[in-house]
Amino acid sequence: MRVVEITEFGKPEVLRVGERPMPQTGPGEVLVKVLAAGVNRPDVLQRAGAYPPPAGASDIPGLELAGEIVSGDVQGSEFKIGDQVCALVTGGGYAEYCVVPVQQCLPIPAGFSLLEAAGLPETFFTVWSNVFERGQLSKGETLLVHGGASGIGTTAIQLAVALGHTVYATAGSDERVEAINRLGGIGINYKTEVYEDVIKSKTGDRGVDVILDMVSGDYINRDLTCLADDGRIVIIALLGGGKATINCGEILRRRLTITGSTLRSRSVEFKAQLAQALKARVWPLLEAGQVRPLIHATFPLEKASEAHAMMEAGEQVGKIILIP
Repeated sequence: MRVVEITEFGKPEVLRVGERPMPQTGPGEVLVKVLAAGVNRPDVLQRAGAYPPPAGASDIPGLELAGEIVSGDVQGSEFKIGDQVCALVTGGGYAEYCVVPVQQCLPIPAGFSLLEAAGLPETFFTVWSNVFERGQLSKGETLLVHGGASGIGTTAIQLAVALGHTVYATAGSDERVEAINRLGGIGINYKTEVYEDVIKSKTGDRGVDVILDMVSGDYINRDLTCLADDGRIVIIALLGGGKATINCGEILRRRLTITGSTLRSRSVEFKAQLAQALKARVWPLLEAGQVRPLIHATFPLEKASEAHAMMEAGEQVGKIILIP
């Protein structure tokens, strides 16, 4: 089968299409013919040598896909051979075929194309796990999202707005701020505005309840000033660096929480629980048209390097998809 390989760590040009043997399934796994695969920031980090796959995972990049189950163990699941699904994987999505734990598969939402469905798993699993479970965003609370025009950002904004929350989000251009506003969020251009000042102004100095932070670094201390009492910061990436100097007195005095997580190395059982939560809570919103993945661009496998270059430029709004 054709796959995208990382020939060496480096710039996007190190991605090349190669040939690999067809992967073999084990108990509880299915073989999916990949018809579309999402491109995500962890893929870019893996290509650069900064995010190695977990032990036992494929070295082929790609963390989400949509396609058709062609063989494998569907016993005990809701699926049968021939069903179309979307799925979260630990690697291997940039290929014509991929082995997937059947518990990490979800049905294609009614009315969705395979292209759209391929842009769901990585961002929706991540947002649900971190904003609504770890961050415990609850009724009447407000959310601040950094990187609001990214795949994660546009997902978090749409989900939170659909569930009745006020959402603020940062982005690096007026065009991306406008995209955030169209999704129902309140966009802040971090290049021309001081985001903490905007939050204080718009919330009457109260602050927000939850912050989804994919920047980290010096943003964390700034985030603390944006939080309401008992507020929570959830870190999911370190684009601004892995170290921060923070005001611990602020944490003590106002009962603030800083937490974080990564999804890729979590167990199949944990991801299966997330899949079921998404099916129960989020799939109805998708099928009702209240939430929709934004597809910014598509590329064939042969142009995976161009897809990575686009993501690194940071100008896309929503998802980038590969089509084998």
